[in-house]
Amino acid sequence: MGTLAILPIKSFADAKQRLAGELSAGPRRALAEAMFSDVLVALRRAQSVDEVLVVSGDSAAQQIAGGYGAQVADDRQQGHNPAATRGIEWALEAQIERVLLVPGDCPMLDPLQIDELCSHRPEPPSAVIVPDRHGTGTNALLLTPPDALQPSFGPDSCHRHAALARAAGTGYEVIDIPSLALDIDTFEDLSELQAALADSHGGAAHTRGMLRQLMRSTT
Repeated sequence: MGTLAILPIKSFADAKQRLAGELSAGPRRALAEAMFSDVLVALRRAQSVDEVLVVSGDSAAQQIAGGYGAQVADDRQQGHNPAATRGIEWALEAQIERVLLVPGDCPMLDPLQIDELCSHRPEPPSAVIVPDRHGTGTNALLLTPPDALQPSFGPDSCHRHAALARAAGTGYEVIDIPSLALDIDTFEDLSELQAALADSHGGAAHTRGMLRQLMRSTT
């Protein structure tokens, strides 16, 4: 198999804690599920993605993943990086050529931009690093082979991944992908998402619908 997209997903019940000041637990969970569904839709529509693997111990996430035809790797560990590593191990066992690690909270994800990203095929071992909108975090990694780089997501991870690649002798590129730039963690991010959705047509159908319901419930 050529390219496997890996989505590490933690429990929806614990999702988006940094939005707790603005949203109660129920709406936070609904938002997380909606964004996850939109990311799955985008990945299934991308011509360059051969298979999708969701790594999660959350039963709801596993059910949603199965509904979109994704593979599921059960994972009871805490943390994005252990789940990402679990996905890479799965890929190596399945003899996957390369992996695309993406988050479940980038609902604006565009299938055409995924294909553009995956069109980059530098000489392996290689890592393509996609930064967040601030240029400091990492919102995606395209790794050839899957273990070309040890994932180390979190604050300042864009620079950290570049340093890890240099230390490992892995070639790397940092490429901006607009629809992967905006991940939703804070109220500021949510406001940016609402503005982006208002300025666009189509895409992110689940998230659009959920936010419309949320706005009606608060007016």
